[in-house]
Amino acid sequence: MATTARPRRSVLYMPGSNPRTLEKARTLPADGLILDLEDAVAPDAKDVARSQVVDAVKAGGYGARELLIRVNSLATPWGQADVAAAASSGTHAVLIPKVESADTVRQVEAIMVANGAPADMAIWCMMETPRGMLKAEEIAGSSPRMGGFVMGTSDLAKDLHCAHTRDRLPMITSLGLCLLAARAYGLAALDGVYLDLNDDEGFAYSCQQGLELGFDGKTLIHPKTIETANRVFAPAEKEIEWSKKIIAAHAEASAAGKGVVVVDGKLIENLHVENARRIVALSDQIAAMAQA
Repeated sequence: MATTARPRRSVLYMPGSNPRTLEKARTLPADGLILDLEDAVAPDAKDVARSQVVDAVKAGGYGARELLIRVNSLATPWGQADVAAAASSGTHAVLIPKVESADTVRQVEAIMVANGAPADMAIWCMMETPRGMLKAEEIAGSSPRMGGFVMGTSDLAKDLHCAHTRDRLPMITSLGLCLLAARAYGLAALDGVYLDLNDDEGFAYSCQQGLELGFDGKTLIHPKTIETANRVFAPAEKEIEWSKKIIAAHAEASAAGKGVVVVDGKLIENLHVENARRIVALSDQIAAMAQA
């Protein structure tokens, strides 16, 4: 399943054990929501959280937001029940934590199918361990349902024994491996969370770095960070104008039998036009979401 192209600038984690946050999520300007049954839920609240999340998704009201349910690992007492419940909930995707092999994806897929998951319900993978990084390509190609990767940089840093530096140099190799695998298989890729909620400048820098690396958006832990992520990961007006300009110029050149064209001194080929079309389409989708 080459992932459906859509805005994923901001994807907010919401604890499944808190009914108020599940309700509030319907009003937040995030492009997507991760309704969490894993890390954000205490063991004695797992069953209640599962019921609340499934009921909330079935009730609807989330508009154009993309919904992912993060389940517990199949190795836990709750994992299989989480996947089975999510399969019939109407969520867009099931998000599996700490994926380290293609077999894990296939096991989850089998449970989804057995519980009536529609063909367009995707599987997303948390990429957050050294073994996961080394198996990124295998995981990306593991199932036709694969939709995207979510970087779990906090767990990754713990396992690598590395520091959370401003430029994230200790994690660049891992981020790059996952981006390569995701793009090779047509998947979405979301950057990890930024932990310091009081560091607005640092968060904006992290978003900009994620954009430059090639991520589609940022996973978030607080609603106050949505606006910055939406702004940074949205195409800039100049970028949109330039994209439209080269699309038009290339179309005119193609009509005249030319494969390339020079626009404002820059050589434009089909590869530039393909990216320009992606940018314009993303801009149009963002505008449509704002009006929904």
